[in-house]
Amino acid sequence: MPAPHIGIWLIGARGGVATSTALGLAALQKQLTKETGLVSALPSFSHLDLPQWGEFLVGGHEIREVTLFDEALRLNRESRVFDAETLIACQEDLNQIESRIRPGVLCNVGPTIRNLAPKGAEDSLGPAAAIEKIQSDLSKFQTQNNLRNVIVINLASTEAPVDESAWPETWAETQAMLSKDDCPLPASSLYAIAALDLGMTYINFTPSLGATPTGIGELALERGTRHAGRDAKTGETLMKSVLAPMFAARNLDIMSWVGHNIFGNLDGKVLDDPSNKASKVKSKDHLLEAMLGYAPQTLVSIEHIESLADWKTAWDHIHFRGFLNTPMTLQFTWQGCDSLLAAPLVLDMARFAQVAFDRKETGCMSFLGSFFKSPLGTDNQAFFDQTRDLEAWAK
Repeated sequence: MPAPHIGIWLIGARGGVATSTALGLAALQKQLTKETGLVSALPSFSHLDLPQWGEFLVGGHEIREVTLFDEALRLNRESRVFDAETLIACQEDLNQIESRIRPGVLCNVGPTIRNLAPKGAEDSLGPAAAIEKIQSDLSKFQTQNNLRNVIVINLASTEAPVDESAWPETWAETQAMLSKDDCPLPASSLYAIAALDLGMTYINFTPSLGATPTGIGELALERGTRHAGRDAKTGETLMKSVLAPMFAARNLDIMSWVGHNIFGNLDGKVLDDPSNKASKVKSKDHLLEAMLGYAPQTLVSIEHIESLADWKTAWDHIHFRGFLNTPMTLQFTWQGCDSLLAAPLVLDMARFAQVAFDRKETGCMSFLGSFFKSPLGTDNQAFFDQTRDLEAWAK
C-alpha cells in the first residue's frame, strides 16, 4: 500500500458522516469492501490519475467529547449499519485517526450547536484568534505527516443562515470584518478562510455559509487554491434534480411539490432548531424554479424522529397538469441511511479535488456541481447535465 501523503481534514470529525467516511476509507485501504457507491470508481474516470486509497491520511476538528470508535459502535448498534467484522478489523485505524482530532471552534455557531460541546469548552475566541488556532492545527497536521496537500471538508452540523447583506464581497472587506468583535461570519467560514489562506482545498458539504461569499472566494484565487460547495445532495433533493428535468422535457406543468423528511440522527436534532432548519430548507427548496423556469407551490418539511436513528425517509407528492388540463400525481418514498449515502461522496470529492490540485486548477471547483444542492460557480441544477460537466472536466 502506498505511503499516505494527502491529508483529509474533517470538520465535525466524530459525526455520523465523518465516522462513516473514516471507516469506509480504512475498509477500502484494507480491501475489506467494494467501491459500490463511489462515483470516482466508475469507468468514466478510470483514465484519471486518481489517488489510491492508501495515499490518504485523516485528521479533523470536533467539538463533542466522544471517540470515533464509540461513534461507529453507536451507529452499528442504533442504525444497524456496518459489518461488525469490518468494524473490529478497522478499530486500530479509527484509533489512529482519533489521535489526530483536535478541538474545534464555536464562533457564531448558535446555541443548539454550542450545546453539543462540553460545558467550559473554549468559545471566547474572536474570529482572528479562531483562524489562528485552526491554522496551527492544520499546519501541524501537514508538517508532522509530511503531506503534500490537505483537503479540508466541512461535515459539521448545519449553522443558522447569515443575512446576505452581511456577506463580504471582497477579501479586503473580509479582512476588515475579521478584526471586529461583532463579525457575523460563522465557524464554517472561519474554517474556509483558515484553509484557503494556507493554500489548502476547502469543500463545504453542508448548507452552512462556508466559502460562499465572493470575498472568501477571492482569497482562494489569491492563494492559488480551490473550494467547492455547498450542501451535498444524497436523497430527496437528488431525486428532485433527476425528476424535474423530465417534467420540463415533457412539457408537463408542475403545480405543487411537497416533500416531507423524517430522520433521527444528530443532524436531525440540530435541525429541530428553527434557525438551523432555515438553512437546510432553503437549500432543498430552491432547485425547482431553476430547472423548470417557473416557481410551483412548494413545501419542504424536516422533522426529527429519534427512533429512526441514521435512517432518513422522504415522502414526496408531485401534483402536475398534463394534456387537456388533466391533473395527475407522482409520489415516491426514499429511504436510506443518511451517513452511508454521504460518506462515499466525501471520498469522491477528495479524489477529484486532488486531481484539480495536481492540475494546478484554482478557484471554484464548479465541476463538482452534481454533488451539491447549492453548487457554487454554476447555475445548472439538473443532475445529468451536472454529471456531464464532471465527465467533461475529467476529459
